[in-house]
Amino acid sequence: MADLDGLGAALREQRERTAPEDVGVRGFGRRRTRGLRREELAELAGMSADHLKRVEQGRRHPSPAVLNALARALRADQAVYEHLCALAGYSPAAGWVPRELVPAARRLLDRLADTAVCVCDATWSVVGGTPAWRALRCGDPTDDRWDENVAWRVFGAAPSRVARAEADELAFRRLLVAELRAAARRYPADRELSELVTALRGTGEQFESMWTGTAEAARRDLRFVLHDPVAGPIALDCDVVDIRDGDLRALVFTAAPGTPDHTRLTELTTAG
Repeated sequence: MADLDGLGAALREQRERTAPEDVGVRGFGRRRTRGLRREELAELAGMSADHLKRVEQGRRHPSPAVLNALARALRADQAVYEHLCALAGYSPAAGWVPRELVPAARRLLDRLADTAVCVCDATWSVVGGTPAWRALRCGDPTDDRWDENVAWRVFGAAPSRVARAEADELAFRRLLVAELRAAARRYPADRELSELVTALRGTGEQFESMWTGTAEAARRDLRFVLHDPVAGPIALDCDVVDIRDGDLRALVFTAAPGTPDHTRLTELTTAG
């Protein structure tokens, strides 16, 4: 359902935050405010200033083509564009999942090279990780197409050295399903995501029940136990951190400082 008042306010905010020189508008002298004038954005988007005024006032529902033109004129990033589409009640025109490490994610991995961190896309497929994370060897590789997908490995019972308490296991599974359900709404045209969901719905009753249910994820901090064949069991905290640019999420694995778990984790991730 469209929220025209919210859409108008969001468009107005984006216009007022956009510097004219950033979208190719020049030569208009000194301004009282930094942002684009309504007439300038309307011209860039190929529409009348009166039409844009009505949209910003919540009195006109723009077509998908008009909304796309406004987003392009504002040079909105993917997250902003998807937010505008959601407010207008539309699916994003570019309905595929971003699957590349954006600069912000690369910087995060570089700065936390000594910490066990992996980065997943919106489908929870791993797209990058630190050497420390690779040293954990959380699961044995398989020949399955979805081998690098966390949700498939969890619901498909892939070989794993990771164990979770019952409450954490349930919370993690709910988080995965909620994230995949949200991704399916954001990227309705992504064939690979659709095929992944189909595969997951075939893994058993639990995923199917969660997928068709209404419960949403409430926790993004979880506890794991890694059973390393040499170091032994290591209790780990896992925090899920969103990276808005690129629609990525980082999983950061740590152990409480000063504990035997922290010592074993350090030895494991720095060995060799």
